[in-house]
Amino acid sequence: MRVSITVMLAAGLVGCTTLGALADDAGCKVIRMSDPGWTDITATNGVAHVVLTALGYQPDIRSLSVPIGYEAMKSGDTDVFLGNWMPAQQHFIDDLNSAGAIEVLARNLAGAKFTLAVPAYMKDRGIKDFADLAAHAEEFDSTIYGIEAGAPANASIQKMIDEGDFGLTGWHLVESSEQGMLAQVERAVKAEEGIVFLAWAPHPMNEQFPLEYLSGGDAYFGPDYGGADVHTLARKGWPETCPNAARLFGNMAFEIGMENQLMGKILGGQDASAAAAEWLKANPGVLAGWLDGVTTLDGQPGEPAVKAALGL
Repeated sequence: MRVSITVMLAAGLVGCTTLGALADDAGCKVIRMSDPGWTDITATNGVAHVVLTALGYQPDIRSLSVPIGYEAMKSGDTDVFLGNWMPAQQHFIDDLNSAGAIEVLARNLAGAKFTLAVPAYMKDRGIKDFADLAAHAEEFDSTIYGIEAGAPANASIQKMIDEGDFGLTGWHLVESSEQGMLAQVERAVKAEEGIVFLAWAPHPMNEQFPLEYLSGGDAYFGPDYGGADVHTLARKGWPETCPNAARLFGNMAFEIGMENQLMGKILGGQDASAAAAEWLKANPGVLAGWLDGVTTLDGQPGEPAVKAALGL
């Protein structure tokens, strides 16, 4: 991977070993974050919101598309982003690295995947690979359903169509919100009609629908069905200015089952922070690792403060 990574481990932040030494000053109270409208990032932002608030910080989470969110990080208007999917967002990272705009605090999720999929019943009709799509153009109405405009994955799909790869000349891409795309998938599945769309894990769609991830898209989505890691980014200089908050973000790591659960609750209508608080109350064991060496904003031990806020 070509990401330049600043390692933020135990003594790596300013080389301090005492608990209070990393306490941030009042200027770090507001932490500006972005959410591209993806439920997985809404979920992890919700978890961060609960923990940060309990520590005395004020998370300010703004809805920004991926390109705009990265521009905000480059201009210094966003402090932290939990949704750097790699390698799908490599060209954004190349741009940010060229500008000296970011530091990578952690890999917060491993084992994700992101590529095109069809309902599992389409496998029985002979669709298992990108190369199988063109022969079934009529069943798919020569359409691929993507996510919001500006998403890197949409750009990959459009390039695939424009270049006529897999015989997809003349196909068209429908850009929509995640929820709009999934509503279309739900309608197609109920009628057992053909549909090809962007799918990924973690996401409760993997439990809601019987899915078949398509092979053959390595050139556009990477190997292993778009196998991906998700990283936590900070704007350049922020970890040194706010080392305690940066340590928290460096410690925070998630797993697919956890995100599936949280995303399911959010898609069911629950507020992200409420879903996160509920999950943390049921899974308090994660807090010890996340809050290792982390204090409240005013320098008190972090783990007891968060547990108290959760009523544990």
